[in-house]
Amino acid sequence: MSEKERTEVKDLDQSIYNFSYEEKDEDFFKVRKGLDESIIERISKEKNDPVWMKEWRLKCLKIFNETNEPDWGPDIHDLDIQKIVTYVKPKTQMAAKWADVPKDIKETFEKLGIPEAERESLAGVGAQYDSELVYHNVKDEVAEQGVVYTDMESALTGPYADLVKETFMHLVPPTDHKFAALHGAVWSGGSFVYVPKGVHVKIPLQSYFRLNAAGAGQFEHTLIIVDEGADLHFIEGCSAPKYNVANLHAGCVELYVRKNARLRYSTIENWSKNMYNLNTKRAIVEEGAKMEWVSGSFGSHISYLYPTTILKGNNSLCEFTGITFSGKGQDLDTGAKMIHIGKHTSSVINTKSISKSGGRNTYRSSIVVNRSASGSKSSVNCESLMLDEESRSDTVPAMNIMTDDCDIGHEAKIGRISNKAIFYLMSRGMSEEEARATIVSGFANPVSKELPLEYAVEMNNLIRLEMKGNL
Repeated sequence: MSEKERTEVKDLDQSIYNFSYEEKDEDFFKVRKGLDESIIERISKEKNDPVWMKEWRLKCLKIFNETNEPDWGPDIHDLDIQKIVTYVKPKTQMAAKWADVPKDIKETFEKLGIPEAERESLAGVGAQYDSELVYHNVKDEVAEQGVVYTDMESALTGPYADLVKETFMHLVPPTDHKFAALHGAVWSGGSFVYVPKGVHVKIPLQSYFRLNAAGAGQFEHTLIIVDEGADLHFIEGCSAPKYNVANLHAGCVELYVRKNARLRYSTIENWSKNMYNLNTKRAIVEEGAKMEWVSGSFGSHISYLYPTTILKGNNSLCEFTGITFSGKGQDLDTGAKMIHIGKHTSSVINTKSISKSGGRNTYRSSIVVNRSASGSKSSVNCESLMLDEESRSDTVPAMNIMTDDCDIGHEAKIGRISNKAIFYLMSRGMSEEEARATIVSGFANPVSKELPLEYAVEMNNLIRLEMKGNL
């Protein structure tokens, strides 16, 4: 094998993500393209919604129709909701045994490593294909702790139905922005998790979302409640194959972290580059509790993604660690928001962005410190690495500080790979390609080391693939 063939960049295979199966009419149910009351009513009927949920969907549709598109971020005027199929349902029941999942869907998730990950390191797995969960399983020892991990549809009518009704889209109201309203109207799939008081889930739970259909949207809803003194690590993965028509992802994540609890939420979003990723994530953190975000954003044509944390309780804290990689034809607008309400609250944001081949990254953050949040601290650090002269990186920080009794800091760095560093590594026997990949991987290391091993490997593979330009 030649020196070039031995490079770790060359050895990677992008086919793990970029494959798809033809969705035959006899195997899938789809609503027609577009969005109106009849489509909402059909989705609600297919999902056997309780009355309140059907009414909620119609209310959200009205808000969507009355709300303008966001006036920040990349231009999304080319996204036409009338050309999007908002609900695609495999004609199969959700399976609790892997052997019962239909063959083509099973092969999809096997290629993505879901069964292997479940066997090796996860306490429970939910796998969604297009608009519905097709597989769900929780290890007995976790269920015996009283942990509830189920699909959102089951949660709507199960023992925790009242809790779902009380909290569903409470943190992310449909009036938040146009695509939050869209989500409320057409949401489907997703996960509900409840961790009882004092329970520590020692190994992670995972949901994986795969959008296979061309020209479709995915609108999963994730609702997690970690009760007092409990501890949970939840992992989310997303991917989709390439198509030459627009796909839309407008999911919603709502996280409740009760008194003295801890939640780590890790996600790798690897959408295809025809995807509009307009996702909304929000957490509320009570007294003495801790919220940790670990986020990797890859793929997608355009992204709007700003996980928000409301530090409501005294002495609550949040750490956000994220990385974004944009290449040719990508405009990724990402960041984080922290809202300090309780006294002596603390937030830390550390982000990295990498852009190449004309890709554009925008880091957008918001730090709000209310008058009530005396003694609070916030530290923001964003670093951007541009790999060529075509690419662009912007930083748009916003701070609204309403008390003098706080400690707030912000640091931003934007730069390019040093030719001296490339030369030094090449003088040690590396090819130029290896040298660049090594520097970028080192730049991303503070994020990858926060991920579970298998997801750190996936993130590093994605970076190397992007460096090669294969995706």
